[in-house]
This record gives sequence, C-alpha cells and structure tokens, in this order.
Amino acid sequence: MSGGGETGVPARESSERGRFGALRLVFFSLLGLCVFFLPLPFAGRTSIPLDHIVTGLRDNLPGASAWAAFTMVVGGALMPWLDGSWRRDRFNVGLSILKLFAPVPAAMALSGHGPGFLMAPDMVPFLFDKLVIPVGLIVPVGGLLLSFLVDYGLLQLVGTLAEPLMRPLWRTPGRSAIDAVASFVGSYSIGLLITNRVYVAGQYTAREAAIIATGFSTVSVTFMVIVARTLNLMAHWNLFFWSTLLITATVTAITVRLPPLSVMPDGGSGGRDSPRGAARVRAAWRAGVEQAESSGGVGRNMARTFVEGLCMALAILPSIMSVGLLGLLAARYTQLFDWLGFLIFPFTWLTGLSAPLHAAVATATGLAEMFLPSLLVTNADFVTRFTVGLVSISSILFFSASIPCILATRIPVTVPQLLAVWAQRVVLSLLLAAPVAHLAVLLGAG
Repeated sequence: MSGGGETGVPARESSERGRFGALRLVFFSLLGLCVFFLPLPFAGRTSIPLDHIVTGLRDNLPGASAWAAFTMVVGGALMPWLDGSWRRDRFNVGLSILKLFAPVPAAMALSGHGPGFLMAPDMVPFLFDKLVIPVGLIVPVGGLLLSFLVDYGLLQLVGTLAEPLMRPLWRTPGRSAIDAVASFVGSYSIGLLITNRVYVAGQYTAREAAIIATGFSTVSVTFMVIVARTLNLMAHWNLFFWSTLLITATVTAITVRLPPLSVMPDGGSGGRDSPRGAARVRAAWRAGVEQAESSGGVGRNMARTFVEGLCMALAILPSIMSVGLLGLLAARYTQLFDWLGFLIFPFTWLTGLSAPLHAAVATATGLAEMFLPSLLVTNADFVTRFTVGLVSISSILFFSASIPCILATRIPVTVPQLLAVWAQRVVLSLLLAAPVAHLAVLLGAG
C-alpha cells in the first residue's frame, strides 16, 4: 500500500507541474501577445500597448526621453572601446570610429544649435527625433516585456504549428513567424531583438537568422501609415498594406534561394522533424508547457531581456546618428545615389513608371534612409507613389537604422552581403509592385 502511495506522489507532482506550466504558458503568452500585437484605442489613437507605453513616456517626459537617448548615444559610442569589440574586424574598427562622432550631432539636436546645413529639419533633427529617441525607448522597454514572448513557451508552441508553412516557403523554423509578426506590428528593432535572442540560444542557424533579419524585419505598421500619409495613399490603405505584406513575403521567398543567403552556413538548428495533424498540435502544446515549466522567475527573466535590449540600444543609437547622418548628407550633397539610381533605372523603365530616372534615384536613396524615397516622390502620379513607397518598405535594409541594427546583433552577416540582398529586394519589389499599381489604376484607384 505504501509503495502505491509513493508512486502516486510523483504522478500528482507531475500533474501539478503540468497545470502550473500550462497556466504560465497561457497567461504570459496572452500578456505578451497583447502587449506586442493587440491594437487598442488610447488617447485618441489606436496602436499596440507597447507603442502606447513608449508614446506616453515620450509625451509626458520629453526632456527625460531626449536626455536618455543622448546618454545612450554617448555610452554606445564608448562601448566598443571599453569592451574591445572594435578589434573584431576591419569593419568594426571603422564603425567604432564613426560612433565616436555620434555624440556631436546628438548634442546639436538636443541643444537645437549647429551648422545650418546639419540642422535642416530632414537632417540631424529628423534622425534624433524620429529615429534615435523612439528606438532608444522602444528597444529597452520592449526588451523588458519581451520575456513574455520568448521565455514561457510561445515560441515552441508557434514554432511547431507553423513549421509546415515557414520551412517550405522561407526555409526558416516555424518559430520565426513570431519575428515576422513582431516586425510588422511592432518594430524591426523588436523583431531583430527576438531574432538575436533566439540565434544566440542556438535555435536558429546562421542562414536562418540572416533570412529572418533581412527578410522579415521591415518597418512597423505604424510607420507604414506614416509612409502612406506622406504619399497621399491613405484612401487606398488596405491595398497598400496588404500589397506590401504579400510582396515583402514573396520577395523573401525568392531571395532565400539566391546567393548570398542560399550559401550561408545552415548547420546546428534543431527541431526540424515534427509530427503531423493532431499529433503536431499535441506536440506543440507539450513543447510550450515544458518550456513554461522550466523557465525561471518572472523578475529574473524580465531583467535579463531588459539588459539585452539596453545593450542593443547602446549599439544601435550611435550608428543611427553617425552612419545615418552620412547617408543623408550623401543623398543631399553628392551624386552617389544618382549613380546608384542609374543601375535601378532599367527596372523602373521596364515597369512603365513615369519619369523612371527620378523614380530610380528616389528608390536608391532608400539605402540611406527608408523614408527618403517617399519625400522625393510626393508630387508624382499614383503608380510612382505607390510603387516607390512599397519598395522602400519591402527592401527592408537601410543604413540609418536597420543595417546598424543587424550589425549590432551576433548574426554573422557582412555589409557586402547586406548590400547584395538589398539590391535583390529592390529589383524584385519593383517588378512585383509596379504591376499591382498599374492594375489598381485600371480598377479606378488614383
């Protein structure tokens, strides 16, 4: 009799642990999904709670937000020299030197004083107010709350369920669906934070992490609204958004089969084989519960992801302030993007855009900052505005933010590889977006 009782105790303990893990999985996953993905109306605008939190911090503490961003720029500029990461390779030597200059324009933006050509609204103030401060807030705050998405089984559950879709189309694990949604609904910086976190944990291969970083980590829906408003496309918002979503995903499905992504290392990721049908659902639930059971305390997990987010912000912000400013200056005062536009011109001409050279040059400036193309075609016809705006989002990579974000991660991708992927994405996006715009005009848009 006593033996039976002893056998029952572990069974009861196991059952209790299972219920505890299931409760943690459901509660924290729902909390994370609400914070990052559920649009809610608040203070006259509808957005996700994370965006409301960051907006509230910035609106109620504008001076503190600006000073916090400036402090992170200064700290991030010094960090490579303090931790020795500047020695990693020649690119990091150059990037670390550029970061040392970042506090200067940041101080100009903070004080409102500086040379006139730098203090133009679309130069230093744009970088600091529209990029540095928001990213400086959203990455650490998002990191604090990121634990609810990555530590309590949601990645394991979604990963197992989404595997049949993600693996054949984009050659990535099912868990990468979280990265894609986080980028589109929240921020590419949050998507990259998730990607880096999962890659460092050994759950993505180098190729998978590079595919996710260059193929899914586009600007958020909220910034797409800004692009659409600038281009006077809000009357066609549903067409613009869903076209952007589908074309971005289609382009990614193609680029993963082209060099350089197709030839990157792809060993070491687990969980490729999983059951089908109802067995897959049971396996997904079991994997999520087991992860939730084994995860540590909430406070410890949140502290860890906050520190990770803060470290990423320190790496990103001085890059935005230095590399981004150089890109904006090159776009305004040199012919660099004019020459780059000549390489894109055959494709803008082939797709029937009016003023194809102007559209090509505008598209080329997206390599410096993704918002520049929209500013350059605001007075163009509907087809050009629609196409250039969509391509600026679908191309994903630009030097003022996303490229420094990627380089700040542990993902082993180089600048030449990023430039090659950018070129592929621009050409493919043009070839897909322009026909959609032409068809929309035939159907009465514009």
